[in-house]
Amino acid sequence: MLEVPLPLARRPAGRCLTVKVAMLAALAALAAVPVAFAQTPAPAAAAAAPAMQSAGGDGVDAQVQSLKSDVLDLNRDLFVLEQELLYPANTQVAVFVSIDAGTFFALDSVQLKIDGKEVANYLYTPREVNALVQGGVQRLFVGNLKVGKHELTAFLTGKGPHDRDYTRGATLEFRKDIGAKYLELTITDDQSKLQPQFRIKDWE
Repeated sequence: MLEVPLPLARRPAGRCLTVKVAMLAALAALAAVPVAFAQTPAPAAAAAAPAMQSAGGDGVDAQVQSLKSDVLDLNRDLFVLEQELLYPANTQVAVFVSIDAGTFFALDSVQLKIDGKEVANYLYTPREVNALVQGGVQRLFVGNLKVGKHELTAFLTGKGPHDRDYTRGATLEFRKDIGAKYLELTITDDQSKLQPQFRIKDWE
């Protein structure tokens, strides 16, 4: 006897669509579950994280300070090397400025000339002048000169006795030999004349 299959009953279109939407929503929820678990730390790990950060913070700060110190040392070494390359000892000449007392003169600016050519022109701040009065020494100029005779001239401006504008000059003829040459422009008080005194000394 031949069996004839019965026609399958068809589901309503609206119900089928609803089921599909529900299945897709469920799949989306399941797909999001691992992400949520990955992003949400376990209670024990979340509690331990601040302690780990606190324990490691001091170590990181120490490493940062160590790196800063290394960078400063490296910069200093590079500066020394640069100075040696730019101004070799055989041709180097340097001019320093110092103030002893400074009662009768408030320094404002210094202009330096070597062999008639201007090599430095510096305008001072009150803080810098105070540092010089307290015993500091400023390297005003460093350069190269060939062996032989040279002339250094310094022009100083500022406030003299009775707060008057004051301009003075000082000159020194010196000989540059093989090796570094150091000169110092000093400002001192002449107590006998109640006037400032300017000198250029050669560090032999």
